[in-house]
Amino acid sequence: MTNPAPLEYGPSITLEQAKKIMAAAETEASSQNWPMVIAIVDSGGHPVMLHKMDHAQLGSIAIAQSKAETALIFKRPTHLFEQLLTGGTPMGLRLLTMPNMTALEGGFPIMHAGKIIGAIGISGMTAAQDSQVAQAGLNALE
Repeated sequence: MTNPAPLEYGPSITLEQAKKIMAAAETEASSQNWPMVIAIVDSGGHPVMLHKMDHAQLGSIAIAQSKAETALIFKRPTHLFEQLLTGGTPMGLRLLTMPNMTALEGGFPIMHAGKIIGAIGISGMTAAQDSQVAQAGLNALE
């Protein structure tokens, strides 16, 4: 069995794509009455959109941005790092030394045509709720 090809970065997400993702994520959060922060970065890690919903905690601004950046630079959802860290393995402890790492659920790469075009990070509620809102945003692009 061969190893799958590594994920590649593609062209940056467009503003229209980001707006579509943002609208779907905000709709999901609003429908649940969850005040959240939604961050979307492009394939270079630069902010494209940041939305702080009314009554979202201020600490979630930096956390949402960091989740998006982590998902982008490491090419994987942030919940995988959270699982490694909480699993009590030596690999999990090594994560603590990695720069620019947020090991909290709620960050996902944004894929289009098989390439990473950006990432989304959500913060404000529980880990599962953050992921639910992020997934709703991602589903809007598919």
